[in-house]
Amino acid sequence: MDHPTRIVFIGDSITDAGRDRADPASLGDGYVSLLAVELTASGATVRNLGISGDRAKDLAARWDAELMPTAPDLLTVYVGVNDMWRRFDSDDATSAEDFASTLRALLTQVVGAHRPRLILMEPFFLPVRVEQEDWLPDLDEKRAAVRALAAEYGAELVPLHDIFRAAASERPIADLAPDGVHPTRLGSELIAGAWREAVLAGQAR
Repeated sequence: MDHPTRIVFIGDSITDAGRDRADPASLGDGYVSLLAVELTASGATVRNLGISGDRAKDLAARWDAELMPTAPDLLTVYVGVNDMWRRFDSDDATSAEDFASTLRALLTQVVGAHRPRLILMEPFFLPVRVEQEDWLPDLDEKRAAVRALAAEYGAELVPLHDIFRAAASERPIADLAPDGVHPTRLGSELIAGAWREAVLAGQAR
């Protein structure tokens, strides 16, 4: 399939995946590295701008300095689980409204300057403790915001939560993401596969 020249991924630890942040060419060992094999073979350049722990407001804090200079032709944004998680482990909630307005401003900026194709990944979470089931309504609000923004900007949506929930109905959560968030190799392959499907769907439109 045809690929744009500059492909950029930005997000939290799932995108970061242990990359060497001092090396712009470092891709980590997660889904970005899996995709990069075929993307670079097609002539594209791939950048991983994921940083572990990031929330939407953290993306905003580094958008101008890190993201905008890359002038992406295809941009993937994957954030939201930490916006949920901090509410429950640090009593530091991010409202759905703030989450959505922050991402909207970032997307408006990059689209206005560079007009990239957009891929928006919804956050996923597989509860591994009973009490974590109560976290899902907060996540659902972030997922809904990502879905609405995808529709608003004509972006391709990657419905990761549904994909991981379906996979977890057929195998142990530990096979996919032992803590419910950080994917195993199999989990990363699921993400990469879902990203490919979204790109192909966009090309077919």
